[in-house]
Formats: sequence, C-alpha cells, structure tokens
Amino acid sequence: MDQRRLGRSDLMVSPLCLGGNVFGWTADEATSFKLLDAYVDAGLNFIDTADVYSTWASGNRGGESETIIGKWMKARGNRNRLVIATKVGSEMGPNQKGLSKTYIRSAVEASLQRLQTDHIDLYQSHRDDPDTPQQETLGAYEELIREGKVRAIGASNFTAARLKEALEISKELGLPRYESLQPKYNLHDRAEYEAELEPLCRQQEIGVIPYYGLASGFLTGKYRSEADFGKSVRGGRMAAYLNERGKRILSALDDLAGRKDATPAQIALAWLMARPGLTAPIASATSVEQVQDLVKATTLRLDGAEIRQLDQASASE
Repeated sequence: MDQRRLGRSDLMVSPLCLGGNVFGWTADEATSFKLLDAYVDAGLNFIDTADVYSTWASGNRGGESETIIGKWMKARGNRNRLVIATKVGSEMGPNQKGLSKTYIRSAVEASLQRLQTDHIDLYQSHRDDPDTPQQETLGAYEELIREGKVRAIGASNFTAARLKEALEISKELGLPRYESLQPKYNLHDRAEYEAELEPLCRQQEIGVIPYYGLASGFLTGKYRSEADFGKSVRGGRMAAYLNERGKRILSALDDLAGRKDATPAQIALAWLMARPGLTAPIASATSVEQVQDLVKATTLRLDGAEIRQLDQASASE
C-alpha cells in the first residue's frame, strides 16, 4: 500500500484513515476488533480517534473508542506498525475541556492509559480554545514531544486565521507546529475548506485529513429519499444533503461508479484522495464489508475528465 507523508513530519500514513468514532457506539468491542483487523489486513495503518468518543451515546462517559483500540493493539501486538491519531480539547465532563497546559497534561496521560501505549503518533487539538493562549498550548505539546509521549501535533476544526496564527507562533518561538489539519470536507461540504484553509495548508505543507469524507454516509448513496433516513442513527442529518445539489452529486457518483465498476462511496473517496494537498480522508465503517468497500477506493484512479465531472456536479449553486 502506498503511503503519504503527513505534513512535514516523519509520519508515513496510508491514503485512507479509519475513523474510530463508531467504536463503542454503533460498533461494539467484538465488531470493532473485526473492523480494525480488516483494515490492517488490507495493508493500511492510519487510525483516528478522540478522547471524547463517544460521550454522546447512552451509558458512555468518553474514552470508549480509545479503550477498544488499546485492547485491540494489545491483543494483536501490532502497535509499532500503526499510526494512531487521537484528540484533546472537547468536553469530557465538568471542567474537563480546552487546551490549557494543565488540562493537556492530564488528558494525554488518560489517553495513553486507555490506548495502552507509551506514545501517540498524532495528537490533535480537537477544537480551538479561545480562552487559552496558543503559545501555552504549543508549549505543552513541545514538552510532550520532548518526553517522547507525542510524535507530531495537528489541529481540528480550526479557522484559517487561527491556524495561521498558530503557525506564526510556532515559527517565531521555535515551538512544534501543527503538521495536519482535520477539517470537515467532502464532495458536498466544499466551500469552507476550499475558500481559505486549502490555500493555507498547501502553502505551508500542512497535511489534510478531512472528516465526514462520506458526508455522514450520504455519499454512499444509501439515502435517496426521506424514507431512507431511518436506515441508521445518522439518518436524521440527511435532510441537509438531500437537496437538488445533493441529488446532482449522487447522479454523478452513480454514473462514474457504473462506468468504473465501483461504488459511489469509492468514487467519493477517490475524489478526495486525488485532491492536491490532501493526505488521507477519514471514513468509518460498522461492518467488515463496508471496510473492504472503503479500502478499494485506495486503488481507484480518477482521470481529469472524471474529476471535472464531480467538480461540476458539486459546484455551489
């Protein structure tokens, strides 16, 4: 499997990242192990999670995804063959959020314990914390890198202005810089990333690992009408996608899928992988069959005309 360098770091990752948000939520531990096995058996190595996954599920407290990944790595003995990305900053409980040095120092220890590892390959600021100076946050990460607990850092859900500010602080003070950005980006959700974040990331050689690569499942073609919304726990989000533009995108995906003996999901991910400056889209799965479907996208190549077809179908109205 081909690998790509993440930003200017020494992390080499597969062109598709497996999203861990479903582990301990819509995929129980046994199912999660099967999903992870299928992904790694296909020759891929990049897994993304967060400490907050999945506080939103009934009975969960957060840390469920990290815990499952940790148990799986321990059982398989494969930690050194993987690139594990997790995040800090989202609310885990009362007074448990943000990017202050004190909180990061506490949160990283909890993540390391749940993951049953001595280091995190990519530690990401899950969301901006306007109440903490960025210098303080980057300084905390510097200590963790120096101690060997973190290899590289990334940002998630940052605006272009705040990411640019962080990069300037890193350069001026000699602090570690964000080597990756995790924005919301897919064939349907294009404008926010492409307007300001994409030019900045390409100029600064920031690796881009977008989440919602399949628009919460919409780009799989599973949701064609309101009657389909009940097909999954994410179905309620589909109303925002199932408009004229969304239908136009699905039509283009269907056309290319038919011509290339592929699925709409594979075409949508291949479009992302072909985007200049984009390192690896993140996609999650709840069955082994879905994992195998996603993995096939890594060998699918779209030519210029096919990319233009998708660009035109997904252009803002």
